Amino acid sequence: MTAVSDRPPDADSFKGRLVRVRELLARPLFSYHLLLGVSALLMALGLMMVLSASSIHALQTRQSAFALFGRQFISMALGLLLMWICSRLPLRFFRLAGYPLMVFAALGLILVMFIGTSEQGAQRWIYIGELTIQPSEPAKLALVLWGADLLAKGARAGQIEWRRLLIPLMPGLAIMAVLVMLGSDLGTTLVLMMIFLALLWVVGAPLKLFGGILSVMVLATITMITIEGYRSARIKGWLDPWGNAQDAGYQLVQGQIGMGSGGWFGLGLGASRQKWNWTPHAESDFIFSILGEELGLMGTLVVVALFGLLGYAGLRVASRVRDPFVRLASVAAIAWIVGQAIVNIGAVIGVLPITGIPLPLISYGGSALLPTLAALGMLLAFAKHEPGAREALAARGPGPVARGLSWLGLGGPARRRRPVRARR
Repeated sequence: MTAVSDRPPDADSFKGRLVRVRELLARPLFSYHLLLGVSALLMALGLMMVLSASSIHALQTRQSAFALFGRQFISMALGLLLMWICSRLPLRFFRLAGYPLMVFAALGLILVMFIGTSEQGAQRWIYIGELTIQPSEPAKLALVLWGADLLAKGARAGQIEWRRLLIPLMPGLAIMAVLVMLGSDLGTTLVLMMIFLALLWVVGAPLKLFGGILSVMVLATITMITIEGYRSARIKGWLDPWGNAQDAGYQLVQGQIGMGSGGWFGLGLGASRQKWNWTPHAESDFIFSILGEELGLMGTLVVVALFGLLGYAGLRVASRVRDPFVRLASVAAIAWIVGQAIVNIGAVIGVLPITGIPLPLISYGGSALLPTLAALGMLLAFAKHEPGAREALAARGPGPVARGLSWLGLGGPARRRRPVRARR
């Protein structure tokens, strides 16, 4: 008989590498570090692309090629601070924050109908000097927190009761969606419905309810397209962009020209030709087209992979934490961020109609960036509640911020905590 070897697999062999991957995935802070790393890469890429895509437009309108980049940099700095604060907040704060956020978002959506500015057929912006506010963006985060807490309160023996969807969640969603639709913002309405469908999926709602909600969504979308003439023109341009290349299909055609010009590896950073007043909204709605032109197919695939990893990290947090609120809020937030990315990328490549929603973390715009970073900070806070995460954080000791404060004399001494030992 041949003796079976008990030696561990060679580190360079396939089995050895598989063991290392399993060990990495089993680490308690893997979700935390994955969320942090992917978010940092997307933000860095976003800043770089905003600088490139907005430079010509900013130079022509603001006499400085760095004008829009500077504003985006300030928004990102504020967003990073907000993200850090949210990552350190307790779960109770997020449970309570959804209710005032819903009120403030509703008031903002009502206010934008009276003092808002209409652009491209949609009335969704409030201008206060150089500051631009879009109330529909915080409404996404508000719905995530409010809806998750409502359903989590109905948890019974570890299972969430989907019947609590009927009242008051569905009326609350309907009010928010109507307020957004009154501003002719179909894209944000679809994102709100994505969040709602994600909550439905987590609570295990029956297929009949899914079918009913989807039917209402399709009917509302068709109605909005029929009522507003510019939306009908957009659908016409989407179905036949090259036949309407100088009219309704102009933006889509120019975006596809940019994507096609990039080839495999792109023309190089800053070398885009379409940003020279050819592609409308190159720094915001169609920044993915400029990215494809400058970084090529490989660059676009990297972006898609990063959003895929972000979705995986959020779903991993939801599956590893038993708290019903964390599960609901994590899945809803990922449905919002990744779903919005899918809609934006789909519109740029012509698979979906153009809705005007930005690419999260990459497109220009502080109103969309700040709530997104707050949601990512919330996911980081949730990741700390995974099994073994608190012990791992305690063993790691104080972070760089705490050490920096201690060096400046603004905090206590940065002592390294000892890992908690289990009692015998």
